[in-house]
Order: sequence, then structure tokens, then C-alpha cells
Amino acid sequence: MLLLSPLQRLFLMASSKPQHLHRIAEASLLTSAAKKPRSMTTVSAMKDGFATYTDYLNTFNDKRERVVKASRDITINSKKVIFQVHRISKSNREEVLEKAEKDLAAVTSQYMSRLVKELQGTDFWKLRRAYSPGVQEYIEAATLCKFCKSGTLLDLAEINATLLPLSDPSLEPLQINVLDYLLGLADLTGELMRLAIGRISEGELEYAENICRFVRDIYRELTLVVPQMDENSEMKKKMEVMLQSVVKIETACFGVHVRGSEYIPSLGSTNQNYSYMGASAIDL
Repeated sequence: MLLLSPLQRLFLMASSKPQHLHRIAEASLLTSAAKKPRSMTTVSAMKDGFATYTDYLNTFNDKRERVVKASRDITINSKKVIFQVHRISKSNREEVLEKAEKDLAAVTSQYMSRLVKELQGTDFWKLRRAYSPGVQEYIEAATLCKFCKSGTLLDLAEINATLLPLSDPSLEPLQINVLDYLLGLADLTGELMRLAIGRISEGELEYAENICRFVRDIYRELTLVVPQMDENSEMKKKMEVMLQSVVKIETACFGVHVRGSEYIPSLGSTNQNYSYMGASAIDL
């Protein structure tokens, strides 16, 4: 057996090390050469992917801005319809309602049609928060006109039926969802409360009582539906306001019934044949 001295072992290690390092360098060069084309392909694919996403986001943001503008126009013009309805009185009821219906038709044809064209054929749930305020105001105006004309509620199917002619038949049409309809219906009760107070001041107590029963029915039905809804935080807030509207109408109607016999003619009236608390006038 050949024994090597420590100096000989060091010499052998030193002489073999450059070859070992050379083999490592060659392996690393081959590995880097093999990975280089794959890296360039990956970078190119990433650039194409980011370019596609950039175009999509830019298009989506532009559409969102147009939808917000359309929703704002719907809100403004729907409020004008509501203000027109509040001009109603005993003498001009038919005239006011006819004008309100024409204004509502103009809102549908001019402004709702823009919203329908922007959202048809797309997943409009992505942009719901952009157009929901305008749709709610539109529902409020449409249901108010329907109630003042016929005393009935305009349901969701009837509203969506008016939007179908505005859509392209080959694309999926925009249909108002149940949540926006219920939110608009909750706002309707506030306008009906103002209408009832105005009718009481005009002496139309029976009409105000009809409004009171209608609003009470809506509130009762929604108290059964809202707890079952998934997104009901906004609806819960409106339910509190709706209850306040019901109480105000009931209080006003009750006050007229209780204090109706206390009516005294205005000072300066020439008619002296009046009663106070049901008692006849007494000559002093």
C-alpha cells in the first residue's frame, strides 16, 4: 500500500481543483444558456398580459364614468317628475298627472336609454353602485305616478318591461334588480308622506287615509322581506325612515279626526253659524 505524504496530498488536490472548477463553470454556462430563451418568452408573455389588462381597465373605467353621468342625469330629471306630482290639487289633478307622465316618458327615452346601451350585454353587477342611485330615483318617480293615477303599486316586472324596447334584441338587456327596486320603493313612502300631509291641508282627508293604508301595507310587507336579504344594511336604514313616515301620516290623520270638531272659522268671517266642540253658538 502506497502511503502519500501530506505534501503529496496537497499537490494532488491543487492539481485537480482547476479541472473541477472548469467542469462547474461549463455546467453553469450550459444551464444559463438553456434558461435564457425561456426567460425571454416569459417576459414577453407577461408584457402581453399586462397590456391586455391595461386596455380592459381603461375601457372599464371609461364606461363607468359614462354610467355615473347617465345615473346623475336620471336622478335630476326624476326629481323633476316628483316635484311635478306634488303640484297636484283637487282642481288640476288630471293636468298635473298628464304632465308628470310625459316627463317620466322623456326620462325613460332620453336618459334610461343611455344607461341601457352602456350596460346591455355586460355583467352590469360590476357597475351597480355606479348607476344604483339613478335607478332608485327613477323607480321612486315611476311608482309615485302610478299610485297617484290608479292607487296601485307599479311592480318590478312592469318597470323592466318598459326597458326591453330600449335594448338590442341580440344582447342581454339591462334589467333592474330586486334590491334597487326595494330601495326605490322605500324612498317612495317618504314622498307619499309629503303628499298625504299636503292633501290633508287641502281638506282631502279620505285621499290621505288611502295613502296611509298604502304606506302601512308596504312597510308591513317589507318587514317580512328585509331580514331575509343578504345585503340589507342600506335597506335597514331606509326601513327606519319608512316607519317615521308611517307614524307621521297616521298622526296627521288621527289629529284631523280628533280635532275636526274644534274647527273655528277665520277671524273676520261674516258667517257666525259655527260650533265649538259640537256646541251651538251662544248669543251674548
